Amino acid sequence: MVRRGADGPLVARAKDGDEVAWRELYLLHARRLVVWLGSVPTGDAAATPEDVASETWTVAATRIRDFHGTEDDFGGWLVGIARKVAANHRRRVQRRRTDATDDVGDGAAPLVDSPETEVGGQDLTRRLLEQLSPREAEVIACIDVVGLDVAATARALGMSTTAVRVARHRGLGRLRRLVDDETGTIS
Repeated sequence: MVRRGADGPLVARAKDGDEVAWRELYLLHARRLVVWLGSVPTGDAAATPEDVASETWTVAATRIRDFHGTEDDFGGWLVGIARKVAANHRRRVQRRRTDATDDVGDGAAPLVDSPETEVGGQDLTRRLLEQLSPREAEVIACIDVVGLDVAATARALGMSTTAVRVARHRGLGRLRRLVDDETGTIS
């Protein structure tokens, strides 16, 4: 990443191996990362958003020296890594052409009042996002699901801010038409 300025205090401490700083960065970004991963289609029924997030954090830990920026910039950088990890999962599934056969589950009760449960439980949202282009789905998930701003979304997805705005505009328009078709309303 191109150096944009001084590192934020948590980032600087994390680069020095401070475990408390890593824990704080994790608390700042982990939930949003899992929500984002649960919102974008991965094509891999066997890989949960938590699996991909775990792999993402491992990659981030090994590449933290390459990152320069604030704690907020770190969130966008993390989503960019997650996007690449998820793409690797998609390619692996396409090569192997395997699907999970049954959902065993771990028997744990779902979290109450958490964004993960709310988004995870919205099957319609996922089905609608799957009908968008991958670019539009990723942009909408970054901005409208996890709350990244346009600049952070652009950095995370390797796009210009104009391309992010256009993809979001087109994606929201397409979603509006899909919802109208699903509910039978006319806009």
